[in-house]
Formats: sequence, structure tokens, C-alpha cells
Amino acid sequence: ASLGCSSGHQIHQGCKMKLCRFEQEGNPETGFYREGSVIPLKAAAEAAGESLEATDDLLTYLPHGADREAALRVAAWLEGNPDAAASLAVTSAKILTPVPRPNKLLLLAGNYAKHIEEGGEIAVERAQTYPYVFMKPASTTLNRHGGEIPIPAVSPDNIDWECELGVVIGKKAKGLSEAEALDYVAGYTVVNDISDRGFRPNPNRAERDRDKFFDWQHGKWHDGSCPVGPCVACPESIPDPQVLPLKLTVNGVVHQDASTAMQIFPVAAVIEFISSFVTLEPGDIISTGTAAGVGHAKGVHLKAGDQVEASIEGIGVLKNTMVSSDC
Repeated sequence: ASLGCSSGHQIHQGCKMKLCRFEQEGNPETGFYREGSVIPLKAAAEAAGESLEATDDLLTYLPHGADREAALRVAAWLEGNPDAAASLAVTSAKILTPVPRPNKLLLLAGNYAKHIEEGGEIAVERAQTYPYVFMKPASTTLNRHGGEIPIPAVSPDNIDWECELGVVIGKKAKGLSEAEALDYVAGYTVVNDISDRGFRPNPNRAERDRDKFFDWQHGKWHDGSCPVGPCVACPESIPDPQVLPLKLTVNGVVHQDASTAMQIFPVAAVIEFISSFVTLEPGDIISTGTAAGVGHAKGVHLKAGDQVEASIEGIGVLKNTMVSSDC
């Protein structure tokens, strides 16, 4: 079968690959991700007789990456050799954040009408507004699949979840049209935009006009508050990012159950908007907003010991545990 994955052609099985970063013997590596196990890319390439430079930079093997075609061949070999794939699989791998240090970690606020409405506001049609985009400091908020999320001692009582579709940019982009935007995507991942709904620095302060905005903004910045993963799904396996079911559970109880079809601004429109005034770079992550079902709307917040699972069909399940923190 052809390795070609362009629109209108049969998708090669290798295009369904999901890649992750994982740690083995203290070293970060790239692996083919399967729910419950990881197949080290280096070992798989050797078994498949493929000459492939091993690195933990996933972008190397995704669209626009230098070793993209070789990775597809290895993935196709694994599909055709299930016994070999099983023998190579590692079931106890420590999964790492897919992109360890993105230049930009951009997130959307209010991109699902029902989520806006559950917060007590009226959603506005796309034609009458624009996406609200904010940032999280990537070096301190990024967290991994399986990682612990600290509940900040400075404001512990209003910590909330937000399951979101994450988009990883694969090629430098500026001034894109909506029609061409998805061609610049390296892949898709799951983001849980952990949010502090009640952060109030200096509660005895004199109120100012902008306090509410900055309370909201600061409530997005706690350490470890942006788990991402467990993998990056090849975009050819997700030809339409607007039809993806997403779900979030806390201790097994479903709180969010929606679809990316409910987004006000679809992925391509978000990329078009951001790239109209910001240069997007390889590895940048755009998290596209959350659906209805957040805890704050019903007076439920995350506590130490809670098990949080955010899942998106076609990508995977991002699992984290809430823990107490001294600061």
C-alpha cells in the first residue's frame, strides 16, 4: 500500500500511529503509543530493518518532520507483525509530556456555547465575536500523563477540570487561511486545563476595575496545572477534528461528555485567527477550549486523592491524580 496520506486517498495503516515520549532507564525516548503499552521506536525500527535516527523529539516523525516517512514504514511493519509488536511492547513505561518545552502554550476560553451558559453568561455566535486566547507558562504548568497535579496551598478550594482537544503545530505559520490551516498541524493530543475558579490574591485589597480579569488569569497559572498527553495522534487518523467525542471523569463519575462538533470556533478557524497576528512555531500547542460539565458550575471541586481521566476518541486517555501541596 502507498504511504501517501493526502485527502481522497486510502489512508495507510501507519498513518494511524500515535507517538509518545517515555522514559526508559532514565532516558527520554519516542515510542508508538497503544493504550496500556508503548513500543520503543528505536527497537521497532531495528526489528523492521529501518535505518532511523532515534530522538525523543516527536516532531521529527510527524508531518513536516525529517523522518516522517521512515516512521510510517516502521508503524506499518508493526501493524503487519502483531507478534513482533507484542514482544517489543513495554507495559510499565513512564509516559512524559509529548512536547517538553513548547515555545507557546495557547488556550481558548469560552469556545463551547453550553460551557459559557453554565457559567451564567450568554454565548455569542461566531460571526459576532472572536476567540478568547490566553497563555499558560509552559515551563511550570505542563504536566504529564500519570503525573500528580498539586492542589495549591495558596488557594485550595476551587480547583476545576477542563478536558480539551490540543493541537500541536508542525510547521512555522503566519497569516494562514482557515482552508489551509490544518495542513500545518503535526498532530492532536488531550489537554486538561486545570483551573482555579476562586483565586483571590490579597483578599483584603481595595478592589480595582481589572481585578476580576487578573484573578481569572492568575487562576490558570498554578504549577502542574496543564497535563498534556498521553500521546500525539497522527493527523491523518483524525481527518476531521470537529467530530471527536470527549469525556472527563473524576473517580469514575462522568462530568463532561460532549463532542468537538460543539465548538464555536473550529480548529482551523482558531489557527487562522491566532496566525493572523502571532507567528506559530513547530511544537506550539493550542488547546481549543472545554465543553459544559465543569465542576464549579455544580459546586464540585477537585480534592487530594481524586483520580481524573480526560479522554478524546482517537487519541487516548489522560490520567492524573490530585495531591496536596505545601505551597
